[in-house]
Amino acid sequence: MIIAVLMLTAGCKDDTEKVQPAVEAISESVYASGTVKTSDQYQAFSSVNGIVEDIFVAEGDKVTKGAPLLKISNKASLLNVRNAQLTAENAKLSENKQKLDEAKMSLDFAKAKLANDSSLLARKQHLWKQDIGTRVELEQATLAYENAVVAYQSAKTRYDDLQRQLALNARQSSNNLQISSTLADEYIIKSEIDGRVFTISKEVGELVSVQSPVALLGDDSQFYLELQVDEYDIVRIETGQQVFVSMDSYKGEVFEAVVTRVIPAMNERSKSFTVMADFASKPQVLYPFLTAEANIVIQTKKDALTIPRQYLVDESSVLLENGEKRAVVTGLKDYEKVEIISGLSADEYILMPEN
Repeated sequence: MIIAVLMLTAGCKDDTEKVQPAVEAISESVYASGTVKTSDQYQAFSSVNGIVEDIFVAEGDKVTKGAPLLKISNKASLLNVRNAQLTAENAKLSENKQKLDEAKMSLDFAKAKLANDSSLLARKQHLWKQDIGTRVELEQATLAYENAVVAYQSAKTRYDDLQRQLALNARQSSNNLQISSTLADEYIIKSEIDGRVFTISKEVGELVSVQSPVALLGDDSQFYLELQVDEYDIVRIETGQQVFVSMDSYKGEVFEAVVTRVIPAMNERSKSFTVMADFASKPQVLYPFLTAEANIVIQTKKDALTIPRQYLVDESSVLLENGEKRAVVTGLKDYEKVEIISGLSADEYILMPEN
């Protein structure tokens, strides 16, 4: 049962306010500020410099993963693709059939001549054993055969080399076409998620660089809070703690959330840590980057003896009804009240200190 009495002291010349301690629940919390974000939220960047040629989506549109967002113009890239296509077409084995046919004909001719010269040499050798013919004829047949062997081997080498070279050219040209097409594809900025387009920060004809974002996307079915907690309080924060959230977009309303993650790295510039929290009860409509203020509940007592914080003197004393200053031991504190652990009983009155 909550017991609280606030009255004016009768007979007190200054009509000083006095109050009795109240037995009630009190929670101690840590303040945090932050923004609303969506699941998978990210800023889309171009991987190349150029000029916006076309925009395929509007702010608020739903998109699927891989859907085109913007097209960046670059004529040099298109020319490279066309050149690679022409080179790939010319490098196909089918386009070089005539060269192969000619090399094959030379190889077949050399093979036939080798067979003929081999047969002629064998006949001359047979006759020579029978003392028919001259040595000059035998030597000429032998030389012709040896020349035919060299000619055949040379023709075969040229044919095999041409086949390998043409096949290599075809593969290289195909690879170059794929590379050029991939580079050209980088001029189309695509969505990395299934979600919604929240902002488009460029217009057609505007210059785009790799350092500046062109769009903001995210999953608008799931929102969370990204809160900043001072380094002095971060050791008291842990997952599962209750969070009470207020936002300028919803004046006078308080929403509940739960701490889900504590990022262990400190931002050296702001001397703060990032804490993530999921809504337990969330507003009907949310947008990325809405500002929020939060109180992360550290601990709670149900039946604590409390007094208003403005009645505390020097953070460690109270002013009794008779004007006596008494030391007290305090416990939990929130923005309105403070727990009194010892030094004051529930039936005593205390006075509001003079400013």
